Amino acid sequence: MKKLKVMSIFGTRPEAIKMAPLVKKLEEAEKIESIVCVTAQHREMLDMVLEIFDIKPDYDLNLMKHGQTISDITVRVLKGLEEVLIDAKPDVVLVHGDTSTTFVGALAAFYQKIKVGHVEAGLRSGNIYSPYPEEMNRRLAGTLANFHFAPTEGNYKNLIAAGISSDEIYITGNTVIDALLQVVKEDYRFEDDLLNQINYEEKRVLLMTCHRRENWGTPMENIFKAVKEVAEKNPEVEVIFPVHMNPSIRQLAQEILGGNEKIYLIEPMEYEAFANLISKVDIIITDSGGIQEEAPVFGKPILVVRTETERPEAVEAGTVKVVGVDKAEIVKEVNLLLTDQSAYDKMANAVNPYGDGKASERIVEVLLNYFASLN
Repeated sequence: MKKLKVMSIFGTRPEAIKMAPLVKKLEEAEKIESIVCVTAQHREMLDMVLEIFDIKPDYDLNLMKHGQTISDITVRVLKGLEEVLIDAKPDVVLVHGDTSTTFVGALAAFYQKIKVGHVEAGLRSGNIYSPYPEEMNRRLAGTLANFHFAPTEGNYKNLIAAGISSDEIYITGNTVIDALLQVVKEDYRFEDDLLNQINYEEKRVLLMTCHRRENWGTPMENIFKAVKEVAEKNPEVEVIFPVHMNPSIRQLAQEILGGNEKIYLIEPMEYEAFANLISKVDIIITDSGGIQEEAPVFGKPILVVRTETERPEAVEAGTVKVVGVDKAEIVKEVNLLLTDQSAYDKMANAVNPYGDGKASERIVEVLLNYFASLN
């Protein structure tokens, strides 16, 4: 019997993390020929994830260039994928989330009349410019997709509101939970010994990530100044900040946060180390989307330094609070968690809305059942 040819396309570190457990499940399925194509929209950070999960791409477009614009990425990915899809002839293409690779991967497959599965479908912030360009990427990918793998009931409702047929939507949970459960270990040791030396039991350790395009400029200055004030006014607080590779972000971080012995500005971390760090810290301050799904697994309160989030389930569940980008408001919300144990426990003990670690299995089952029904 002819195997079902499933091509997974991704290009960034977050996509790779969330697609990795699905790729492994596709590889295990006897009736599936799994094909992996990476665009390398991010290069080094992508390669770290591929190594952790032992994924060897069948096609690598290696498209990353210094100073690339969104238009550059879009054009190069579209042309590169045209050749790959003509050569590989997959039955279905899987794309993930909301990157330029996601949208263009779906478009390239559509041009070849290949069915598209959208993993992590149905997220919406309601503002096409926040996050930018991710919000529009996910909407456009959804328009092109034939299978919509929605992590939550809320995502399902968003897709129905967008005019997607319920027959094309499958609630699976989020594959990021699958990935996390594979890499976090109780006895994990960090390569950076600084992280091993931190007293996670007696200190109140804050983990910050901050890189979103819409926060560049004054919002990011406010965020950094707020974190600095919290560290200076709370003796028990230490802050870990893996600083994004963007030169402007690194310069601003050094100007505002550099030279403070309680704030550790470290290099970006590979996924396994970062996941294990999440499991150890007390509070997370972030403008990232993925961490809003990951941290609740370990009962970590998350303060989102953005004006809105496309993950309202986490807000409704109580694991996430959107605190905006005003300095005083950020300081107030962090201090509340540091000083009010009931407020902390309420967030820490909220139920994670993103699933049970079996999303990848469900997606593989949907594909096998659908294509079997055509024969």
